[in-house]
Amino acid sequence: MPELAEVSRIVHFIRQHLVGRTLTKVSTQNDDIVYGKAGTSASEFEKAMQGKKVVGAGQQGKYFWIAMSSPPHPVMHFGMAGWLKIRDADTYYYRTDKPADKEWPPKYWKFLWETDGDPKTEAAFVDARRLARIRLVDCPAEDIRKYTPLKENGPDPVADKDIVTETWLANKLKSKKVPIKALLLDQANISGIGNWMGDEILYHAKIHPEQYSNTLNDEQVKELSSAIHYVCSTSVDLLADSDKFPEDWLFKHRWSKGKKNTPSVLPNGEKITFLTVGGRTSAVVPSVQKKTGPVAKDITNGDDASETGPASKRKRETVPKEESDEDPKPKKAAPKRQTKPPVKQEPEADEKLGRRRSTRNRK
Repeated sequence: MPELAEVSRIVHFIRQHLVGRTLTKVSTQNDDIVYGKAGTSASEFEKAMQGKKVVGAGQQGKYFWIAMSSPPHPVMHFGMAGWLKIRDADTYYYRTDKPADKEWPPKYWKFLWETDGDPKTEAAFVDARRLARIRLVDCPAEDIRKYTPLKENGPDPVADKDIVTETWLANKLKSKKVPIKALLLDQANISGIGNWMGDEILYHAKIHPEQYSNTLNDEQVKELSSAIHYVCSTSVDLLADSDKFPEDWLFKHRWSKGKKNTPSVLPNGEKITFLTVGGRTSAVVPSVQKKTGPVAKDITNGDDASETGPASKRKRETVPKEESDEDPKPKKAAPKRQTKPPVKQEPEADEKLGRRRSTRNRK
């Protein structure tokens, strides 16, 4: 999933290729999930964008917006596999040589834009998995962050450095009793930090991801604050180009998990292990990230156990707050006792959409 750094890359290209241009042609494809779950429709989006001038772009964590010459303005996030393509521009944060990635219009497009100018700029929002969201926010461009969905999310550690201070972080950590990795992934606390960034931050801060947030001492809070700003600012400055990430970053060496005869180790020989925290696979360097306080699976009695549940029953994956705009599904009634063996159901075929190669696979 694109995180703060990857989203900052697309904001950079929007400013470079679209700002100052007028949309002369807008095409959309109906999608009751990508548009509908965000409270709009493809036709409403098309009508609102036609003939408008792009005057700016901004970001709060995993969300980004494009400021138009007049309201409403599109506010979007990519979900798991969405992206904004700009024709003949290297917007992707990973290297790709797939012929399909060169096609235009691209597969799974949700909207297509063409601008004035010579040469014109062509852009397309794509999403094969339909977990992205495209919405319209009707307000002055400078007030976008005061409206849903941005107002429900925490501050951005790059855009809001004056808010995400060591003191602010200390108060946030003390107010929660959750594994520190889970706190970092919760977009209501801090916007933009996802799985790989969370692991990188905790590695540099020398903090174990399972340790409860309210057990960190003053020195750990200081190290965590420094690591947040270092990892976020560095990756944003480098436009999420992992080829340019420092060689001592965990990111450079964590992706060998599951590869035959390829040990997960750092260049200095320190072993990288993997565990599940907050429903996500976390990369940890045990020799660096020591447990200095209680962690969720160490608690077995009283109220503490009920807060996180046994480690063996953690969910495989949880969807961050901002990633789902769907209404909660009603609970299914318990099935009636059957007198005959149930008919065996054939498994449904997986979607044949293919998986995007992320920065982790870049060579």
